[in-house]
Amino acid sequence: MNSQRLRILVADDSPTDRLIMETLLKRQGHLVEAVKDGLVAVQRFEESPPDLVLLDVMMPEMDGITAARRMRELAGNELIPIIFLTSLNDARDLAACLEAGGDDFLSKPYNPVILQAKIKAFSRVRRLHSEVRSQREHLIAEQQAAKAIFDRIARLGALRAENIRYLMSPMAIFNGDVLLAARQPAGDLLVLLGDFTGHGLPAAIGIMPLSEIFYGMAAKSFGLEAILREINGRLKSVLPPSIFCCATAVQLSYRNRHAEIWAGGLPDGVVYHPGSRRLTRIPSCHLPLGVLPPDQFRYSAQIVEMQPEDAIYCWSDGIIETVNPASEMFGEERLLALFEEGDIPIADMFSRITGRLREFSQQGSQSDDFSLVEVRLRENDGKAGAASPQAGKHRPVGSWSLEYELRADSLRSMDPVPLLMHMLLQAPGLRAQSGTINTILNELYSNALEHGVLGLDSCLKNSADGFRQYYQLRAERLQGLEQASIRLRAEVLPEAGGGVLRLQVKDSGKGFILEALKTAAGNPAYYGRGLTLVAALCRRVEYSPPGNEVLVEFAWREA
Repeated sequence: MNSQRLRILVADDSPTDRLIMETLLKRQGHLVEAVKDGLVAVQRFEESPPDLVLLDVMMPEMDGITAARRMRELAGNELIPIIFLTSLNDARDLAACLEAGGDDFLSKPYNPVILQAKIKAFSRVRRLHSEVRSQREHLIAEQQAAKAIFDRIARLGALRAENIRYLMSPMAIFNGDVLLAARQPAGDLLVLLGDFTGHGLPAAIGIMPLSEIFYGMAAKSFGLEAILREINGRLKSVLPPSIFCCATAVQLSYRNRHAEIWAGGLPDGVVYHPGSRRLTRIPSCHLPLGVLPPDQFRYSAQIVEMQPEDAIYCWSDGIIETVNPASEMFGEERLLALFEEGDIPIADMFSRITGRLREFSQQGSQSDDFSLVEVRLRENDGKAGAASPQAGKHRPVGSWSLEYELRADSLRSMDPVPLLMHMLLQAPGLRAQSGTINTILNELYSNALEHGVLGLDSCLKNSADGFRQYYQLRAERLQGLEQASIRLRAEVLPEAGGGVLRLQVKDSGKGFILEALKTAAGNPAYYGRGLTLVAALCRRVEYSPPGNEVLVEFAWREA
């Protein structure tokens, strides 16, 4: 808007006053439209909004106060100053003009100098308002473009899987809540629900490094502990102390039918067992990610036995802090009570929670980002991760081998499977078989460590108490390991139409494999079946007495 030449609408029922005002304004170089009452002024305003309105208070048909209210409604977010022309002196009358939407007064008779000064002042205000609005629209457009990139990065994984349902409701374009899901090559599902401190863009900054590490390491078969350690270290190094990530992370094992859960900073979640209508609490007993330096980060996961109909529920604090019009919080007690209300099919539980939340809040104002996720263990969901687009490209298979030996200190602190997988998948043709290779390697290494070195008995996992005892003993014996070793040898050989992968694993234990095979034979339970699975995937499986060494061959054909 040019402050030297404005489009001004004048409304005054006095022909004399109207003519005087019109003459003054035209002499100052403005474009003027003069009307005789408030009704016509509103019509002209609606047809072609002016830059400024000069409005008499007392007029027939429609007075100035009523006309000002209608103009404010028509203007919406547009700033169009309204100056009342009046001879009124009563404070209550003047206050009524301001309450109706007026911005200032001009007393009769008109002083040309004051008139010009007021017009210039409001011209500046309107220009500044226009600039601020333009900058805001530009900022919103940039934020929306950046948000689209953030979403594509953060939602690359398995959030569309049929066994995951979620609700995410941000307060602003950017928000600090993040939900990630990815499948490992062997089929395990990793899920992380995080809530960065604060709101908006500052809170969302940490999502980029977090999602990059999560998806990158999951694709390379790293487990939950290694991923969280890396995320904690990165966030601690790049974020200011005031920004960290409260999180609950889950690794869902379909083969073993259990969930490994780490919780730090978010409200306690639950595992719902609809068969027994029982809840297993997920206590948040760790500090958030990004708070502790790497050498002080401690990983202690909760292992929960899962049946196909069971489901894990995690939520951010925005869920339980949702308020209704009476300023009452939804609260944890009200949320947990939903799991105890009658016989509700597990398929309807998520809808029940979200529906009750909407009913409670009555779509009121939101005071925080809030997120809710349901992860179910369902039969046939544990499919291996997708192969790389490069997997189908044919290259000749070379002949090579590698050998690793892990001793007690390495067994306590590292998982060699991701490193071995990374090297094995360099062989042409094996990348397309990554899920199967990962399953075989994980089973062989887990059996060598847990049963060979640590001497654990899979039969412990035939009950919920035994299940917990098994993993408690695993952690205790692993930390107390003094003299032990596991040797892994991998050899790749070309074969007509494809190739062969030979894996040999030998542990320093007393031998367990031959006895384990007897246990696994015909076993309908989900424990003790790892070696049976390996035998089904490989063309050759040989065991050496006393049962601490196994050799397997996996053959593949080029597409």
